[in-house]
Parts: sequence; structure tokens; C-alpha cells
Amino acid sequence: MKLTVKECMLSALFTALMVAGTYLRIPFPLLPVTLQPFICALSGLILGARLGALSMTVYMCLGLAGLPVFAGGSGPSAVFGKTFGFIVGFIAGAYVIGRISAKLGKPTPVNNLKALLPGLAAIYIPGIAHMLLIMRVYLANEQAGLLMVLSGNLPYFIKDAVLFVVIAFAGTSVVPAVRRALSSKTV
Repeated sequence: MKLTVKECMLSALFTALMVAGTYLRIPFPLLPVTLQPFICALSGLILGARLGALSMTVYMCLGLAGLPVFAGGSGPSAVFGKTFGFIVGFIAGAYVIGRISAKLGKPTPVNNLKALLPGLAAIYIPGIAHMLLIMRVYLANEQAGLLMVLSGNLPYFIKDAVLFVVIAFAGTSVVPAVRRALSSKTV
């Protein structure tokens, strides 16, 4: 994949925003609440599928390389953490959101929701599946079942769904303005 300097800078910007979103945490019982799904969604809407997924992939690689960018601990061992599936989900989510929003065209609230909700599913499906796998196999918690993992993640899902609805409405004016600014010759 050949990238322009501008595309590299934009991807790096959203990678940096994702790292910042990791550190803006609200303590919560099971997992810290971060703005990462929000930033992932914006990367898909603003950058599109290819660059949005790239920015999330770079974020994942930085964490796996040991830089302290993951909310649940970084380095190769992060793969065995309960939250790593969500990190993989960020790549899928940005791609899905970018792909669908590009096909739908004009960013209206309805079109944005049509892109964001499947993107939210693309974040949560690998996240929940990985969490269940780690709890059942790696941590040998035989009581961990799908219902337990789903119910434990319900508050986070609700928070993210609400944020995605906010993005859907705010994105009708913000996304085109940012895209225009990014496409200008002065950037």
C-alpha cells in the first residue's frame, strides 16, 4: 500500500489521538472507560476505511512492541489480556465504518448511524469473543460464560452506543468540514 506524506500524517494523527484516548480514563469496575471507541469511529468516518484501519493497526503494533499505549497493559503479553480483542476490533470497526460511510455518501444522521452501528458491532464481536476465550481457556474460569461476559460489558456498550449516536448527529457538519480542511492544498 503506497501512502502519501499527507496520508501518513493523518493516520499518525489518529494513532496519537487513540493513544491520548487511552489515558483519558474514567475508573470503572471491570475495565476503565476510555474514549477509544469514539476515536476509532471518527477515524473511520473522517479517514475512510483504509487509513482509519491503518491508524488503528499502527496503534495495535505500538502496544504490542511494548509502548505503554494500551489501557490494560502493553507488550506481546497483552494478547493474553481480556481487552485485546477490543484492540483488534478497533481495526475492524474503523474499516467497517469507513467502508460503509463511503458507500452511503452524504453524512446525514441516518447514513452515519448506518455506518457506525455495524462498526460498533465490529468492535464488540472480537472483543467479547476474545474476552470469553481468555477467561475460559487462559484463566481457566469455567464459570465464565457468554451471558456473564455480555452482561459485564453492557455498561460499556451502552456508553459507546450513546457516543456513536452523538457522533452520527454531530458528524453531519463536523465530518464534511474536517474532510474539506484535510483536502485543502495548505495541509
